[in-house]
Amino acid sequence: MEYVYAALILNETGEEINEDNLTSVLEAAGADVEESRVKALVAALEDVDVEEAVEQAAAVPAAGGASGGAAAGGEADEADEGDADEAEEAEAEEEDDDEDEGDGGEGLGQLFG
Repeated sequence: MEYVYAALILNETGEEINEDNLTSVLEAAGADVEESRVKALVAALEDVDVEEAVEQAAAVPAAGGASGGAAAGGEADEADEGDADEAEEAEAEEEDDDEDEGDGGEGLGQLFG
């Protein structure tokens, strides 16, 4: 989650969301930085208009109901956006893995007739 927050901080301050800037923000916050996660987030946000995504997330009611969404305010919206981005990345990786598994099974079937 701290990776998404770092990206939002960079966006809010007008800085470019790139690997070096993201790593700097995370290190300044004292977070353990995983280079692969930094690269994945930067790649995922490459074609995303972060301002527009935040506005859209703010327009969607929180799943926890009115009491939870109203109390947390913008923080809940930003968290939802980060969860959505991470979920999309994980889903894309799973789809890639599923495709690879399907290809391997067919090849083995042909080998053993």
